[in-house]
Amino acid sequence: MRRVAVVTASVTLVAAALLAVLGLLTAPRPQAPCPDGPGALPAAGVAGWRGDQLVNAAIIVRTAQELGFDRDGQIIGVMAAMGESSLHNIDHGDWETSGVTNPDGSRTSSVGLFQQQSWWGSVQERMDPATAATMFFTRLGRIPQWQSLPPSHAVNRVQINSDREHYARFHDDAAEVVDALAATCGE
Repeated sequence: MRRVAVVTASVTLVAAALLAVLGLLTAPRPQAPCPDGPGALPAAGVAGWRGDQLVNAAIIVRTAQELGFDRDGQIIGVMAAMGESSLHNIDHGDWETSGVTNPDGSRTSSVGLFQQQSWWGSVQERMDPATAATMFFTRLGRIPQWQSLPPSHAVNRVQINSDREHYARFHDDAAEVVDALAATCGE
């Protein structure tokens, strides 16, 4: 009887996990930015960021909102992408242009807004801004008390960058972009 209960509970847990993952994979992708909102992206840019960079930032922010992350979490996500790819969805790793190896010493190609390596997912997943952001925020949410960490350290815990202060210089710009997007969207 106990074994039947354990098996039933295990099957239920696995089914719930599969449904949650399926929901993430089939959920409508965030549209950038505020397609039904009152405004458009600031033509002059925000803090030097413009065009596709702001579109990508809007996707990150919208994904964070849908996953329940508040302004601080949204800033952390935008900081990460600023520090990894300058908010461009690039199809190559920075080591390929700079000669720098990954923090683990490997030279595997990282791609996308967050420069995620192959262990994050397929190239298609890592190159889709909303999916890449979902993977970033899912991992951030698993870090105990990430909200109490300095923002750059929280990003570092997700990205596993060799310099945990690397992202700090992007905090003010990320906050300005997140706030500008919130104002543009009438939130």
